[in-house]
Amino acid sequence: MKTIVITGAGGALGRLAVKTLADAGYNLALLGRAQDHLENLIGELDLPAAQIDVQVADLLDEQSLRDCAQAVLSKFGGAYALIHLVGGWVGGKTVAETPADDLEFMLNQHVRTTFNLFKAFEAPLAQSPSGRVILVSSPQSVAPTGKVSAYAAAKAAQENLAFTFAAELKESRLAANVIHVRSIDAQNKGAGTRLTEIVSAMQYLLSDAAGKISGQRIPLY
Repeated sequence: MKTIVITGAGGALGRLAVKTLADAGYNLALLGRAQDHLENLIGELDLPAAQIDVQVADLLDEQSLRDCAQAVLSKFGGAYALIHLVGGWVGGKTVAETPADDLEFMLNQHVRTTFNLFKAFEAPLAQSPSGRVILVSSPQSVAPTGKVSAYAAAKAAQENLAFTFAAELKESRLAANVIHVRSIDAQNKGAGTRLTEIVSAMQYLLSDAAGKISGQRIPLY
């Protein structure tokens, strides 16, 4: 049974992804900062203990993530995929108006967390036949509209970090892809990309049929 590591499982998208992938039979390793949120999610899923593991982790702390990776390996023996859903947005200001703290916050949220995750899970992903990395991002990373400088810069860096990571592990057939959405329609109001559409794209990218798809930005809007 393949194991998927998921960050940001407590949000609306994360919860649906976790439930869908659990139903599909994957083992799940969930990383988060809030123990109570993780425990609540476990209660909702009602999965066998052998199929799920939760780890409290600070994604900005390299050692914390190395410890999590070791725990995942100890329980499941490997990791097939990493789905990184931790994010956030800061914007609405011109470059001149944007404080340095906004840029630092975005770099932490999108770039440093991703960098640390890749370092921690490089070995198990490389050892997994045709491993996967999936991010959710925005077309602002390649075609910013203005007043999104910190966010657009961080998301562009995050995406290229993922593509570089996959290029470095090309011989291991690791595939890294980014799902682009302009906005997420979490309440099915008809504006933005529905959660089910995003999770369906994830399922395809995790499938054997998508093994040769890598380094792509997939528009869902």
